Amino acid sequence: MKNKVVLVTGSSRGIGKATIIEFASKGYNVVINYIKSEAEANELKEYVESNFNIKALVIEADVSNENAVINMINSIIKEFGRIDVLVNNAGIVYDRDFADITVDEFKRTLEVNVLGAFIVSREASKYMKKGSSIINVSSTNGTKTISPECLDYNISKIGLQSLTRDLAFQFKPDIRVNAVAIGWADTDMNKDLPKDYIEEETSKIYLERFANKKEIAKTIYFLASEDASYINGEIVNIDGGYC
Repeated sequence: MKNKVVLVTGSSRGIGKATIIEFASKGYNVVINYIKSEAEANELKEYVESNFNIKALVIEADVSNENAVINMINSIIKEFGRIDVLVNNAGIVYDRDFADITVDEFKRTLEVNVLGAFIVSREASKYMKKGSSIINVSSTNGTKTISPECLDYNISKIGLQSLTRDLAFQFKPDIRVNAVAIGWADTDMNKDLPKDYIEEETSKIYLERFANKKEIAKTIYFLASEDASYINGEIVNIDGGYC
């Protein structure tokens, strides 16, 4: 039997990279998607192919570009002949004050974080068979966290969660669609936050720490696995308990 195949968008680093490693460790062939980090993507390919008995494919594509996505999906099918799991992880944030964010930045956030997930899901689903799974990487900014400094990001994550539920209905009963809503995590996006702010936010988390990337990747893998075969249309919070 051929290895299953997972496509993780925005997977050259961070949570996407950790997710690629998790699926590779479980025997999946992996598709590493990037838009700028070519060196990191190729290093990840070398790492997973050296450490696990799988194949990795590296593809540059802007998920908000319809033609680029179509070409990416065609390349995957040509190489592997299948897509079993899609993880819509690609996302951006500008962290601008409300008065400072530009219209172009706002549009770009929605294009990548919401439209991109729609385009990739639409195109990948054409080749996904019964039992396949889509996991969207959202944020607690789309559920219960108020962060006025990233208004565009918050709205995009609310949209992604709505898209999750709509796609679960659209693809029933063959493809399960769920999302993870991630709280504070130990990622590059958060590494330059002021120390006092990190301490303040950590004090609000029941587990008194940020999530590590591997914990998030394991939850994403679980949602794609047979162990989660009756979970569909759900938004799973990964925030350590946050108040």
